[in-house]
Amino acid sequence: MLNKITLGLALGISALAAHAQTASDIKANPEKSAYLQDSRGVIARSPFGLCWRIGDWTPADAVAGCDGELAPPVAKPTAPAVVAPVAQAPAAPAAPKRCDFAVTLSSDETFEFNKATLSSAAKTRIDNDVLAKLSNCASVEIVLVTGHTDRLGSHPYNQRLSEKRANAVAAYLKSKGVTANIDTLGAGKTQSIKACDDKLPRKQLIACLAPNRRVVIEARGIAK
Repeated sequence: MLNKITLGLALGISALAAHAQTASDIKANPEKSAYLQDSRGVIARSPFGLCWRIGDWTPADAVAGCDGELAPPVAKPTAPAVVAPVAQAPAAPAAPKRCDFAVTLSSDETFEFNKATLSSAAKTRIDNDVLAKLSNCASVEIVLVTGHTDRLGSHPYNQRLSEKRANAVAAYLKSKGVTANIDTLGAGKTQSIKACDDKLPRKQLIACLAPNRRVVIEARGIAK
């Protein structure tokens, strides 16, 4: 009677195991098995995938897939370590746009020989170039006016004359509404830009040296 019950149970279990196995069959140990198995040597499993053991099962009889992993574990993939972003130094503020410039009164805008009076040509040049450029400045840091002379005459005389020419230009700028700080400087005859032959007749020599009788106007400031 017991053999019949066991056989019937085995056949039923085999049917259930065949229904339950959806992934792969688990083979019993052919030498010694403590699991219920079918005629193929496949361990019978419950509808829930559990392997059926027989009464004398011990942990030494464990089979992979029943009481352990069906296959060697696959290394669990891990995301690469997140590298903390490097703190970016704040961008340096952009340097403000400048409105620096320099204008030289020369040629027909120069002073007459031995004079410190501005010509109409010089005033027109100041209006068109200097005042127009100053109007493009949001703020003017400084205006520097440097007067020059030709080489005729003594050094002390030409020094005073160059200072008078610089002061004449500064006065004109102020009369036109320039409120920025204006510094004046006399360079005398120390920075000639035109050399002439001393053998020239005096009138021709004075005309030749005219480019040296000049004024340079420089401005420094922040543009609008």
